[in-house]
Amino acid sequence: MRTVGVGLVSVGWMGKLHSRAYLGIPVVYPDLGLRPKLVCAADTSPERQVYATDVLGYARATGDYREVVDDPAVDVVSICAPNALHREVALAAAAAGKPFWIEKPVGRDAEDAAAVSEAAAASGVVTAVGFNYRQAPAVAHIRRLVADGELGRVTSVRCVFLNGQAADPRVALSWRFQREHAGTGVLGDLLSHVADLVRFVLDDRITEVSAASAIVHRQRPVADAESHFAVVDGSAGDVELGEVDNDDYAALLARFAGGAIGTLEVSRVVVGPRCGLVLEVYGTRGSAGWDFERMNELRVTRLGTDGYTTVLGHAGLGEYARFQPGPGNAMGYDDLKVIEAAHFLDAARGDGMLEPAARATVADALAAARVVEAAVAASADERWVRVQGGRVRVERAGGARR
Repeated sequence: MRTVGVGLVSVGWMGKLHSRAYLGIPVVYPDLGLRPKLVCAADTSPERQVYATDVLGYARATGDYREVVDDPAVDVVSICAPNALHREVALAAAAAGKPFWIEKPVGRDAEDAAAVSEAAAASGVVTAVGFNYRQAPAVAHIRRLVADGELGRVTSVRCVFLNGQAADPRVALSWRFQREHAGTGVLGDLLSHVADLVRFVLDDRITEVSAASAIVHRQRPVADAESHFAVVDGSAGDVELGEVDNDDYAALLARFAGGAIGTLEVSRVVVGPRCGLVLEVYGTRGSAGWDFERMNELRVTRLGTDGYTTVLGHAGLGEYARFQPGPGNAMGYDDLKVIEAAHFLDAARGDGMLEPAARATVADALAAARVVEAAVAASADERWVRVQGGRVRVERAGGARR
């Protein structure tokens, strides 16, 4: 097997997940002939540096991400830092000629995503982006149904991502709730997933949107917290409150180039769903649906039948067979990151054995960021907003552009 040196920037939850995903590749994808080696991890926290070496197994750790990017033993870089650092670290990796796997939304806004996409294209480095939900076997199957015309002409799509991690107003004011550090709120965090998922499944792009957004909890406790969604107990005394200045909720209508209409909805403060990512595709001959909270099943129906058939995970769905020996056995979120890591390394250091279209790149992240950008403009202006040629254009009533 060929060894691939891995560097990591930021040893938080996602950094740990990237690390475990790399180590799973020789077991799940032995045919790729690749064995990742955890070389160097960067984090500003001394405790996380120790965790990186003593628990995750990196050969060394540092407080400076540049040492990771410049290390000659590092062949590829995982970028799991907060949004505000994405652009800086990704540009450094591209300049060093290092392929990188970066978490979405690739910066605070479309400008950041465009800069990263342009730098990667100029340097010719392979990239991957953490749109892991497109790797679910059920999603891969729905995409195939659409591509093969099994559902007929797609007329509409519904995709919602309703998450309750910040539903409690006592959740601490982390960087995710601040525009300076995160950019948009739920639009960048969850709509980016939704925008990528519908584009991937339909193989079609969103051309214009109308949107509304809201900040549901305008203040949150100011406190040091280990988790982005740690609840602050204020029973012992007064708690200082800080302002939330990015969105908690958004709803969109979208038009696709192929003629379909979409309804998209995202929330980080809903009470009920915990990770309610739901995809429904409707066509003239049938429809299919999937819910991440029931990740290992999908629903399919055809014109003329009575209701839906529930299809359990099995070897005919995506890359399910690499993980489970028989139908009905459950895969999990972490498995999707193994698939993502394998596609990244296959493109960066392998022989291109896996389907290229399954891997999200920074160009895909830019496409999603443009949808977010248009949604922000549409919500502010209360008009349909067209995304075309990388520019946002606002349409007045009656269709006149300004």
